[in-house]
Amino acid sequence: MSSTQTAPSPEQKPKSKSDVVIETRNLTKTYKDFWGRSKVHALKALDLDVKKGEIFGLLGPNGSGKSTTIKLLLGLLFPTGGEALVFGSDASDVSKNERIGYLPEESYLYKFLNAEETLDFYGRLFNMSAAKRRKRIKELIKMIDLDWAKKRQLKEYSKGMTRRIGLAQALINDPELILLDEPTTGLDPIGTREMKDLILRLRDQGKTVLMCSHLLADVQDVCDRIAILYQGELKELGRVDNLLSVQDVTQIQAKGLSDEAKQEIQEVIQRHSGEMISMENPTSTLEELFLSIVRESEERPGHRHIEEE
Repeated sequence: MSSTQTAPSPEQKPKSKSDVVIETRNLTKTYKDFWGRSKVHALKALDLDVKKGEIFGLLGPNGSGKSTTIKLLLGLLFPTGGEALVFGSDASDVSKNERIGYLPEESYLYKFLNAEETLDFYGRLFNMSAAKRRKRIKELIKMIDLDWAKKRQLKEYSKGMTRRIGLAQALINDPELILLDEPTTGLDPIGTREMKDLILRLRDQGKTVLMCSHLLADVQDVCDRIAILYQGELKELGRVDNLLSVQDVTQIQAKGLSDEAKQEIQEVIQRHSGEMISMENPTSTLEELFLSIVRESEERPGHRHIEEE
């Protein structure tokens, strides 16, 4: 995690129902074969919600149901059972997509257009006026720091530059909800840090971000809450800081203590005029949590997350 960025936002007050941007209840998707027989259970009774103004991470190995969930939310697929609500309306209502920005894992961009032409093309798809497009394109190119390359054709762009212009096209309509599928894939460490900084900036602007990723350190760096999927089932859900806290171990940091005082506990720290800096639970890493959940899922098939009230 970068020393210049804080990861999850500070603890917030409980959200009201109107602050829930995405809600799924018993959401299920089964792919069938040519004969109409159930072939793959891609998603099994998924219950989760994503709240306004947070970065939510959707994690899981290949085949866990992440991409299926995204497609169901966009209305590109229809559920076999349950429901998915976006902005309080059924996800099959594609009109809500005007309020959504989507960055797929592979951006399908026209390589012979430059950055300005690319964003102008997508702006036209939203019926934006010429004046509004010009203003928005200028803002986005500045935000992704590509002003110096805005006249170059995309075929000359590096992987990092292409991902940034892909993010800009996802933001052309100034969406309230942004869906990011593997946003840092293929990026070098500098490009990865820049992408994560952009995601954090979107949250600071009040946007809601749903982010899918295999790179656990990136998710730990930026997400407020996460859901871990395995073989289509929800295995864990909660705030990153709470999930990674090691509850049965207490970690104390102090300064200004004598060697004798260091051997004692909290009351002795105060008695020796030491300064208590922190007293908290140490944390593990998201990688350790993820791997333990996958191992447990393999050992105990069918065991699923039940969210506490």
